Amino acid sequence: MALMKINFPRLQNTIETLAAIGRSDADHGLYRMAFSENDLQARDWLKSQIEAAGLEYFQDEAANIHARLNWDGKRASVMTGSHLDTVPGAGHLDGALGVLAGLECLRCLKEQGVDLKLPLESVAFTDEEGRFGGMLGSQAMSGRLTPELIHNAKDLDGHMLSEVMTHLGMPPLNILRARRQPESIHAFVELHIEQGPVLEQQRMCIGVVDAIAGLVRWNIRLLGEANHAGTTPMNMRKDPLQGFAEVAAALARILEENGSPRSTATIGYVNCFPGAANVVPGRVEFSLDMRDTDMQVLDDLAQAFRKSISAIARRRDLMFEYDEVSRLQAAACDSGIVDCIGKVCREFGYHSMQMHSGAAHDSMMMAGITRTAMIFVPSMAGRSHSPAEWTPWEEIEKGSNVLLNTLYRLASEAA
Repeated sequence: MALMKINFPRLQNTIETLAAIGRSDADHGLYRMAFSENDLQARDWLKSQIEAAGLEYFQDEAANIHARLNWDGKRASVMTGSHLDTVPGAGHLDGALGVLAGLECLRCLKEQGVDLKLPLESVAFTDEEGRFGGMLGSQAMSGRLTPELIHNAKDLDGHMLSEVMTHLGMPPLNILRARRQPESIHAFVELHIEQGPVLEQQRMCIGVVDAIAGLVRWNIRLLGEANHAGTTPMNMRKDPLQGFAEVAAALARILEENGSPRSTATIGYVNCFPGAANVVPGRVEFSLDMRDTDMQVLDDLAQAFRKSISAIARRRDLMFEYDEVSRLQAAACDSGIVDCIGKVCREFGYHSMQMHSGAAHDSMMMAGITRTAMIFVPSMAGRSHSPAEWTPWEEIEKGSNVLLNTLYRLASEAA
């Protein structure tokens, strides 16, 4: 089967054009948070690009933007895409690469007039980065949202999702209508930057993702007794900070004994109360983020942390409380699509490796309703979510070529 290549100068131009929308002169980061003015400007620009390419434009009730090729509403589609929105101070490739490479692939297939058995869609999902909770558009498409979640969703400034959407003329509960039936999507493939250092360190230009890690996140409180730093003997203290130090020191051991090579555990936030230099703390609050591609391993890991923290608290006469604030199910990628991506890489002569994604992506939601896989390209120094985010242009071209040929082969299959 002959290999096709994207129009790389055109893709490069669209990436650079989008990168200028929402860029700050102060820190050179991008500020395209979901439904912000910059995000709306990017959406309008994307619509113009879709229509200029002669593709069908469609926006569903969750504000997901679709570019469609050979769409008839009857056959299952082969879908690709990612997101346009960013975290504050973001880089220019996270999400945007998958959207623009997907659009470029549809352009190329239309221009070359290739025979396809199935229609194609390239989607820009709404609010992947979490202004209102994260992966809003792909959750809607995969049927994971409820009226309660929509009603309660708000950003860090207290703006309600329902109010923002109503102001923009989008009835918020209509988001539920964006749900797609599994039989309407033949497959989903997402091109994304790795956002980590593995591909660069291994000198690989393509990562073939075989699984996306699940996540369990806790907010933890260790409660002791605040007291005077000079008059309270060490053996009479109920110091939650010392308990926290034990928990932090135990991370590596607990992972080694109860996790897998793909497990991670991270304490990313800690706060000590009352926070005075001459006071033994009375309360310490901290986060614990646990991830693995196997939910049974992840549950075992969570149980091990629960037991260990409880034992530390008992030994130090502390109270241990926690809230589970987030739980995402791990997602396995489709072995057939993984094999297809690997075969395309070998035919191009691109060095590739199978790997998992430790970060959550829209693909995690889409795996619940259709065959799904991801293609990673390297992130220099593993940097992402910052203006330092960068992937060499030649690696972007390779990843986009792999996406193009993967989509073509999937769309050439019988439904």
